[in-house]
Amino acid sequence: MGSGQVTERLDWNGKKVTVAGLGVSGIPAARVLHGLGALVTVVNDGDDERSRAQAADLEAEGITVRLGDGATLPPGTELIVTTPGWRPDKPLFAAAAEAGVEIWGDVELAWRLRGPDAAPWLAVTGTNGKTTTVRMLTSILEAAGLRTAAVGNIGVSLLDAVLGEEKYDVLAVELSSYQLHWAPSVRVHSAAVLNLAPDHLDWHGSMEAYAADKGRIYEGNKIACVYNVADQVTEDLVREADVEEGCRAIGFTLGTPGPSQLGVVEGILVDRAFVENRQKNAQELAEVSDVQPPAPHNIANALAAAALARAFGVDAKAVRDGLKAFRPDPHRIELVEEVQGVRYVDDSKATNTHAAEASLAAYDPIVWIAGGLAKGATFDELVQKSAKRLRGAVLIGADRELIREALARHAPEVPVVDLDRTDTGAMSEAVREAARLARPGDTVLLAPACASMDMFTNYNKRGEAFADAVRALAATGDA
Repeated sequence: MGSGQVTERLDWNGKKVTVAGLGVSGIPAARVLHGLGALVTVVNDGDDERSRAQAADLEAEGITVRLGDGATLPPGTELIVTTPGWRPDKPLFAAAAEAGVEIWGDVELAWRLRGPDAAPWLAVTGTNGKTTTVRMLTSILEAAGLRTAAVGNIGVSLLDAVLGEEKYDVLAVELSSYQLHWAPSVRVHSAAVLNLAPDHLDWHGSMEAYAADKGRIYEGNKIACVYNVADQVTEDLVREADVEEGCRAIGFTLGTPGPSQLGVVEGILVDRAFVENRQKNAQELAEVSDVQPPAPHNIANALAAAALARAFGVDAKAVRDGLKAFRPDPHRIELVEEVQGVRYVDDSKATNTHAAEASLAAYDPIVWIAGGLAKGATFDELVQKSAKRLRGAVLIGADRELIREALARHAPEVPVVDLDRTDTGAMSEAVREAARLARPGDTVLLAPACASMDMFTNYNKRGEAFADAVRALAATGDA
């Protein structure tokens, strides 16, 4: 369970670093680099009110910010650290390549900043199921008594995890194709590619480039490259990867597993990879009924999580205990789908302003779907606290006017779509309108801040309507 080789520490003092993009990863990266003594310039395409407010905060700390011009390379730049959403074909990156300037993403930065006793990474990517698998893996690792955290696209930020005072035994890391593209030196303990389907092709340029970026997660793996037996492309990526000697290819399947695979036999999740004499023996890990919900895609997620945990030396009992303990939270900040680079999150359970405030604080930028029965609530404080995060708002339900008025008072620059309907079909239109407002890297968030009974039986039905609308959007690609 060793942490492996740690990249040589860099001297950041006086190093001229350009951070490409404000937002969830750009702002923390700029602050961390500034704190290390780097001379940081943040460049950003946008020059709206929210960007100006973010820029003012950073400039007050001594960080230079250049708004409305993300195309020009600042003079003397020695390194670019980019946010994941910036496409590889940006003029800034072409200028950097011509000048011989290296480009890192936030994940690469976190990797380079790890300390000498850094926790090893167990990493997960794939078109679908990443977050659930990482959360399952975290639950299993915790059941084994390990100090761990879910990081990357979810949970604790990677920079916080590697630089904070808390010490971890191992990190469960969710990595997107965007992040992997800009992570040339990351070399993890073990990794899984869950599946591959056409996605983000506008960003990557082709399916081949998208798959290649996903495959980067296997580069330099030490113990196991976990792949999906039902998805040949994932196995091909393992074959193409340059891994450490002794690293094994480990498959997961919903069928009967062969040697070096995990699979399902008569309702039992079994391991024929991390056992003695795997030609003849298998280790029972858990029952299918231990996985909630026991849908096929979720069983596949559980097998992938189990494979990574077993690669790290976790025993079978901890796998079972971790899977039994894990519960996805329906309609409670639940990722439904990612469609064309936009995440669609269902927090229908946010039936009051307090819950909605917590939900809105978890994402940035947001297209907010809100409204319903206000139950006497007022929305000024909620909107004031959340205004800087909002890309747009789509309002539904009986009391939507109260939210619209609060937005007009406290976030007049935020575009608002007011849907004058309270029938259950309004949710499909709301999701389509939100998709129109959203940009890659945004989150469309259903956090209504209101009760549901004006349109739906309960918040569960409202969340299901949202999820159905998102899946319909994903099926048509109409975003």
